[in-house]
Amino acid sequence: MKEITIISGKGGTGKSTVTAALATIGSNLVLCDSDVDAPDLHLVLNPRVMESHIFEGAWVASIIQELCTGCNICSEYCRFDAISLNASGKLHIDPFKCEGCRLCERICPAGAIQSVKSINNAWYVSETRAGILTHANMGPGEENSGKLVSQVRKKAKEIAREKGSGILLTDGPPGTGCAAISSIAGADAVLLVIEASMSSLHDAKRMAELVDQFHIPLYAIINKFDIHRDISAQIEVFLEARSIPLLGKIPFDESVVQAMVSGQSYTEYAPHSELSGIFHSIWNQLANP
Repeated sequence: MKEITIISGKGGTGKSTVTAALATIGSNLVLCDSDVDAPDLHLVLNPRVMESHIFEGAWVASIIQELCTGCNICSEYCRFDAISLNASGKLHIDPFKCEGCRLCERICPAGAIQSVKSINNAWYVSETRAGILTHANMGPGEENSGKLVSQVRKKAKEIAREKGSGILLTDGPPGTGCAAISSIAGADAVLLVIEASMSSLHDAKRMAELVDQFHIPLYAIINKFDIHRDISAQIEVFLEARSIPLLGKIPFDESVVQAMVSGQSYTEYAPHSELSGIFHSIWNQLANP
């Protein structure tokens, strides 16, 4: 089983559009959307949820008002300014400021503070027309996205092995943060989606440095290459200098938006178009290097 992770240095480069297009070309696939903070793949693949699981996030403290003596020790020692007086003149912990360190719980002389793990996150195993999909949803402001990515990838790998799938296709998150690192570690190949803009080129350089740390084969495509051909040329120079194979250049096409509106990947929406031919070429190079 080969895992291919698709990443980008910034949001909005078309990473999920590319993933959906490739997913509906391949066969005997298992899919994973590891962009748990802002998942998009389900919007195109319309999954039917078969399993739903709660994912525990960070610790969040709260004050048991009946036990609180108002000594204010917790507020004095909180380094995140999460504890203050509310409108009723009682100590209150702001869950959005609380970092879950649990110091206040340990030092409260009255035992009036308790901490529980957030359960405002969930992960799923779903059935789609392109194959089984593992995906997740994190609540606003939640933490531990890297651990949640690891969870959905672990489950996807288990399913791929059980089904005897040849390829696990993972839609990774943008950027170089914890979630991105969790989506790359252990993958067999990484596809970097770059758009024809200076910011995307800058971020692509950072992504290449990140992938290098894991010694994983890295490939690239340029999306909407014709919106700025000079920058596309600069991207090609960068890729050549880093010996990163360029698998294809995707032109800007308004029908890509029409495909998404219709709830289809582009290769489903216009299977015989020139652009679909480019996607098929990219997939063949990835699946059969």
